[in-house]
Amino acid sequence: MLMPFRKVATSDGPLKFNEQWEIKELVSNRQDITAVTPLTADLSAEFREGDVVDVHGKLTVGVDMLCSRCLKPINEHFHIDFHEQFKQGKQPEGLHEDDDTLYVDGDSVDLKGYAEEAFLLDLPFIPLCSDTCKGLCPKCGHELNEGDCGCDNEVIDPRLAGLKDFFK
Repeated sequence: MLMPFRKVATSDGPLKFNEQWEIKELVSNRQDITAVTPLTADLSAEFREGDVVDVHGKLTVGVDMLCSRCLKPINEHFHIDFHEQFKQGKQPEGLHEDDDTLYVDGDSVDLKGYAEEAFLLDLPFIPLCSDTCKGLCPKCGHELNEGDCGCDNEVIDPRLAGLKDFFK
């Protein structure tokens, strides 16, 4: 998905980009992700003052994950807002750190890498089926969302184990 700077600059209105591609290899190292649909990018690029190209739009993707507490399957559809600013040329020295403009040496920029980065940053670090998920019992493996299993899960510090029968 190449965005040529010259074409955006000479365009009468925003230049539209609509593309879809497979991203399975991006999440192949994540054990909690079982499947992913192709990433769809619906973006538009506009030439702004200061020779800056403003690219904005939506990214959509479906992800099948496992809850990190109870291992239930989760099907999520992500609608990610995408916004980047590009400028052709070298980054000037002494530039403020607050400047979000990305400087590109070539005549065009491939937007796929930036869209994939936005997708990866939007993925949950710890996917949960619900905020109140109780997970699995560490002793018997029973799902605690369905009810208590009756196991004694009281953790006693081994250094103080001798004192547990002191008051009996």
